Amino acid sequence: MKWMAWSLAWCLASTGAAAQQVWKCEVGGKVVFSDKPCPQSGQPVSERTLQPNLVDSLKPEVVRAALEPASAAPAAPGPAGNSCPGDGELRGMETRANSTTLGDAERRFLQDEVRRVRQCRSGQGRYRDADWAISRDAQAAQSQLSDRVRRDARVRAEDMHAAADPDEGDRIARRRIAEERMQQRRAEQRLQRVQNPASTPLP
Repeated sequence: MKWMAWSLAWCLASTGAAAQQVWKCEVGGKVVFSDKPCPQSGQPVSERTLQPNLVDSLKPEVVRAALEPASAAPAAPGPAGNSCPGDGELRGMETRANSTTLGDAERRFLQDEVRRVRQCRSGQGRYRDADWAISRDAQAAQSQLSDRVRRDARVRAEDMHAAADPDEGDRIARRRIAEERMQQRRAEQRLQRVQNPASTPLP
């Protein structure tokens, strides 16, 4: 569109505005300029009206903008990439996740962290370096003696993953609900055995 306007202005400048008639036409509710009479509604533009626009169109900055290719426009910034652990760290995590010295909950957490690293590397979620620092602390805490320390570290890491990756957050929430229901059923079964000792099967 800029090129057409610049070409028309250049032709008018080289041949003289008075020697060539310009028409102001209305096409589809929009105003356009043409060197031919309008097919429907329109009117000729006087030289006095046209001249200031012609001068404006020949300003150096306008001409440069018209000649500048569209590809020269600055590209829109793309989405921020993920910060993910590298190959060496991932291999170390895989080794620890298969350790037989860990409990079931600790081993499952480390296996989940391996899966989350792979998801991150495939472009899922939006992670920062600080997020993986939380994960590393939680992984290291799984070898602590205190069950509470291990559990709290897992919760912190999972909360971080839920914030960085909504899909993983949904997965974590569903798993926590299932675990709470399981714990509630076990507590009810224990209470029932205490209240009805005769119904408890002998070992």
